[in-house]
Amino acid sequence: MLVYRLPRDPSTPRIALWRRLRRLGAGQLLDGLAALPLTAETREQLEWLAEEVEEAGGSATVWLARPSTAAESRELEARMRDAADADYARVTAAARGKTDGRTIGRLRRAVRAIRARDYFGAPGREEAERAVAELAEEEVPA
Repeated sequence: MLVYRLPRDPSTPRIALWRRLRRLGAGQLLDGLAALPLTAETREQLEWLAEEVEEAGGSATVWLARPSTAAESRELEARMRDAADADYARVTAAARGKTDGRTIGRLRRAVRAIRARDYFGAPGREEAERAVAELAEEEVPA
């Protein structure tokens, strides 16, 4: 978990931190408290973010913690899975929205980025991958 506090002004460091946490797939538990599943990579990422928070004039610590009940664990997993699933749904909708050839590469990169932060197997992954593959097949000249 990353526990952090940043000054309200300027807002740029707060926005940058929020975006980085979002790209990592962190579950935002409270304002100033974000969680990720424990891996060497996620721990390192949170440590880097803590340093950036401190460089921006804030305070931050990284904690190793676990939910105290199975229900809390399931709730956090569901929240993180739902966020990834919503991102997959946006990719699926974009792929089915008849786009140009450059969009295929962007959508493939988007699926890879979502997959990297999909820690709990969001159900929309296969559909998003299939929609992007179908779009790529449509773009191949006969």
